[in-house]
Amino acid sequence: MTGSAKKYMRIQGRKTAYRTGKPVGVFILNWRRIRDGIYSKEDAELYDRTHKWFLENLPEPPFYGDNNDNPQGAITYFKTEGFELMREKVEILMELLDKYKVPYDIVYTDYVGKIIYEDEYQVAVIDE
Repeated sequence: MTGSAKKYMRIQGRKTAYRTGKPVGVFILNWRRIRDGIYSKEDAELYDRTHKWFLENLPEPPFYGDNNDNPQGAITYFKTEGFELMREKVEILMELLDKYKVPYDIVYTDYVGKIIYEDEYQVAVIDE
């Protein structure tokens, strides 16, 4: 994950999410393995601590409420500018995926779709 001239970055799986119709993101990729009992207890705890860090340090887009309702089917991209703050934590998430041989792709782009939410670290988008 070296510096890129692109504005946005997303880590995503190769299967489609039910709510969005888009590839699932890095958090759901990990969470599904925990839900399915694939991750060891230690790795599940590592994911939980890492996810908690994101919840405590980044604003949460408003459509990710208690019930994870996402009626517009938005997906999020990290902004590459200022990504250094998150790099170590994102690498933990990818290392977990690597450990369990979960395929994923890292997408860099300037063209994310229609932005419906933006903060200092991320954008949420829907198709235009």
